[in-house]
Amino acid sequence: MDRKKSWLRRDFDALRLQWDVLTFYERFEQLVAHVLSVVISAIILVSLWQLIHAVTALLVSDALNPLDHAVFQTVFGMVMTLLIALEFKHSITRVMARRDHIVQVKTVVLVALLAIARKFIILDPASAPAQIAALAFALVALGSVYWLMRQRDDPVDATAAAHAELDRTMYAQRQQETRSGEGARRGD
Repeated sequence: MDRKKSWLRRDFDALRLQWDVLTFYERFEQLVAHVLSVVISAIILVSLWQLIHAVTALLVSDALNPLDHAVFQTVFGMVMTLLIALEFKHSITRVMARRDHIVQVKTVVLVALLAIARKFIILDPASAPAQIAALAFALVALGSVYWLMRQRDDPVDATAAAHAELDRTMYAQRQQETRSGEGARRGD
């Protein structure tokens, strides 16, 4: 119990120190992120409960036939809703952990792609061709934007990763040289 208190106290002290250096707007942003996190967590829990309840009811009534289009639409529509909510939660958690200042555009585009994929899953097969074409166009457009953003970011990430690996290698070599130099001095 004492260990748990010290861990909690240490985390609280770290949070307080971080809070002291934040500007007014950054504090506001953190509060909003925490409130959104709680709301989305509640949505995730309710959605998960409804999914479990629906699948259990289908299993009990022996109606869970994934090849039945209506059952497929219902179950996988609910699963996709959960995935979208989890992705939102992940992006908000990154803001709360101060790894990002705001929700990143790439994440918003990814969530939009998931939402359109969900729409395709739950789409009625008798839908108008114009509606299907519009969704397909939106999916291709968002996919292109996401790809372009990854192309823009990945070379930067790859270069940073290469520099970090080079730094780790050089550090390890220096450590090895230091150890061998100490060993040679001890042997004298």
